[in-house]
Amino acid sequence: MTNLGKRIQDLRKGTGLTQLELSKKIAVSHTQMARYEIKGVQPPADVLNKLADVFGVSVDFIINGNNDEKAKNSLKDAELIKQFKDIDSMPDSDRNTIVKVISAYIRDFKTRQAYA
Repeated sequence: MTNLGKRIQDLRKGTGLTQLELSKKIAVSHTQMARYEIKGVQPPADVLNKLADVFGVSVDFIINGNNDEKAKNSLKDAELIKQFKDIDSMPDSDRNTIVKVISAYIRDFKTRQAYA
């Protein structure tokens, strides 16, 4: 099962709907609903919008999951993820200062790479 299919299934179960009930709400066949959840078939945009409405979430959440999930998929360093979470919980002024320092370091690194 793909992450997208698993997310749809988890949202459906979380709202207490069966596949059949959900398929009726979004006007697709029960078979097609099963394909979305189990076979990894990508729903078209109109179906994604209907699913988002039924579950009360964004289309982005259905496709990509939450921020923690996205971070874990894109960042492999667990310590770095922890540090970014800590930074995210800081007051705006402190967080903005850290972002400026990181941005400056990245800019300098890219400049060095360009001239290496």
